[in-house]
Amino acid sequence: MLVQQILKAKATSGVLTITSDATVAEAAKILAENKIGCVVVSDDGESAVGILSERDIVRELSKVGAPCLQQPVSAYMTRKLVTCTPHSSSEEVLSGMTEGRFRHMPVLEDGKMIGLVTIGDLVKAQLSEVAMEKQALEGMIMGH
Repeated sequence: MLVQQILKAKATSGVLTITSDATVAEAAKILAENKIGCVVVSDDGESAVGILSERDIVRELSKVGAPCLQQPVSAYMTRKLVTCTPHSSSEEVLSGMTEGRFRHMPVLEDGKMIGLVTIGDLVKAQLSEVAMEKQALEGMIMGH
């Protein structure tokens, strides 16, 4: 399955972003209010300059404590983003996430962010494909 098909099936479109000069506390509030695991950092709403996850925040809290919450997102965001395109396959994206040990990947088209896929989105797509294949095989076996 292609990433573009996964994006179409998602309940919400677009990507939640935060600017690099926002505080970590503001980012944490966005994560909690939206029940999400990461927020993409974008100063123009179109290009991704980083990503900040719950894990990033927890790691810094364990190192320096609450003062990290007043720091800018840019201080703790992951800058070296791994991205995909709408034409990437779910298998290659899932493989990249597994190898890189992360759960969110921005989707870029012509350098602009058009979506975000999560490991949950990819697993759901894989399960859907397996169910369709199972039905097709059962149909062939039963002669339908």
